Amino acid sequence: MMLETSGHPELQPVPIDAARYPSLGGRGVLITGGGSGIGMYLVEAFCAQGARVGFVDIDADAADRVAEVCAGTTGNRPAHRIADLRDIAALRAAISELTEETGPVRALVNNAGNDDRCPVEEVTAELWDDRMAVNLRHQFFASQAVLGDLARTGGAIINMGSNSWMQGAPGLIAYTTAKSAIQGLTRSLAREVGPRGVRVNSIAPGWILTERQVTRAKAIYQGKFDEYLQKQCLQEFLLPPDVARMALFLAADDSRMITGQTFIVDGGVV
Repeated sequence: MMLETSGHPELQPVPIDAARYPSLGGRGVLITGGGSGIGMYLVEAFCAQGARVGFVDIDADAADRVAEVCAGTTGNRPAHRIADLRDIAALRAAISELTEETGPVRALVNNAGNDDRCPVEEVTAELWDDRMAVNLRHQFFASQAVLGDLARTGGAIINMGSNSWMQGAPGLIAYTTAKSAIQGLTRSLAREVGPRGVRVNSIAPGWILTERQVTRAKAIYQGKFDEYLQKQCLQEFLLPPDVARMALFLAADDSRMITGQTFIVDGGVV
């Protein structure tokens, strides 16, 4: 998959000799929000490892496109179901149906989220509750839904956080509140399910230039790509595969004794 980066050739992914994880082959993996952004790269990355991938998304057309592209690029077509993750009953039903195709879940990646901006004066109670549902609540209930499989087989939960709350990013008060809570969710859940052989970690990405972010940056930030880069120790743009490679490691047996941790993938923002 490629980003739409016309006008920004420096955003093209850097070819690397990425790792392969034999333990992921044939393993059931579920991903939320797999139809766009970081999620579609997660789906492709796990498919390339030979995992039996299922994903949930709200956009049927986008989900169909991702499944088709992954089948072409990896030879491994992921299963998918359409659900609004704010509807916990629909989420549970989608997970139940997907596990019939993927087999027992050995890894769950709670990726879905939305970081639309809203000035603090315009935040309503309804918007606040919606942002908690979109960015936080479903991560717990998806984890709860697959815990039986994970406890029987051993496996991993990977929650997607963000470094935005660490920076106190403006215009994102509900989003950053939800994303900061993911670190607490991760640590408490890891402690509770560790005795059952289940690992729980989270990833806190920086400004990952997905297609949506590139489009928004052009419209809102008006060429502030280089300005943001100055905050990073590593002066390269962060792309979705950078996050996907961390998720692969955390799902594989290579990280078997790592749990309760948050891994920041932001190029070293200071």
